[in-house]
Amino acid sequence: MNFIGAGLAIIGAAIGAGYGNGQVIAKTIESMARQPEMSGQLRSTMFIGVALVEAVPILGVVIALLLVFQG
Repeated sequence: MNFIGAGLAIIGAAIGAGYGNGQVIAKTIESMARQPEMSGQLRSTMFIGVALVEAVPILGVVIALLLVFQG
């Protein structure tokens, strides 16, 4: 039963991160198209946003490992 919970935790985290990364990148590209002079600042802000979104799957893996190896 713990393996099912671990798998669901990782799947949910991966789907959420994929959607979040897609939204961050899409909005950044849209903003770069509207204001090309801001592309450098937008790109660096996008990388920070993507890094924060990628923290979610890492937490999902930690939760999955806790579920698999508990007690």
